[in-house]
Amino acid sequence: MLIIFDIEGVLIDAEFFPEVGKILKIEDEISDITIKGIRGEIDWTEGLIKRLEKIKKTPYEICLQVCNNLQYMRGAIEVCKKLKESGWTLVAVSGGPTMLSDRVAKELNLDYVFGNELIFMDGKLQTMDIKVGADKSAAIRSLINNIGEKKDNMVAVIDGANDIKLLNLVSVSIAFNSSKYVEEKTDYVIKEKDLNLILPILGSTFNKFI
Repeated sequence: MLIIFDIEGVLIDAEFFPEVGKILKIEDEISDITIKGIRGEIDWTEGLIKRLEKIKKTPYEICLQVCNNLQYMRGAIEVCKKLKESGWTLVAVSGGPTMLSDRVAKELNLDYVFGNELIFMDGKLQTMDIKVGADKSAAIRSLINNIGEKKDNMVAVIDGANDIKLLNLVSVSIAFNSSKYVEEKTDYVIKEKDLNLILPILGSTFNKFI
């Protein structure tokens, strides 16, 4: 069994760019671009580049501080622990920075994680090495092929428009506090910020968990 999580908005109860925007006092500008990307109103990669431009030259220390201080979604720690104990493979794929995704992978004991690396020059943010773009499935497809897990045994928990193509890889999809655009394309919808609510879905679907 394999489960794919988004990080920001699913495993983490926040988004990196808006939090940096708060410190820089441009939160509204960043949040507007972020929300439009999540809803699918603008091309996600284009929105990512726009947000990156807004926070360019932010000191490394601020970016690291934000990543270290972002709080987990309610239930994230408990759910990941239960899934691991039950033999699930845990994968997370994020359009956010690797300094956040690497922290999450370590603390939640995830098996695989994918993110985008922030690039700094003289201690200030310059750009990003974008390996996870508008099509998240492209970033993890080779991993899925190498693992050899059957589609019938895979789940995705998502919240944004850039997650949609992940649904081609899995048999069960869960929209977690997402837009109507995403909800219309998934099998299940959760509207509360509590990841524990995915456990009954997994139990009833696979007849082997919880």
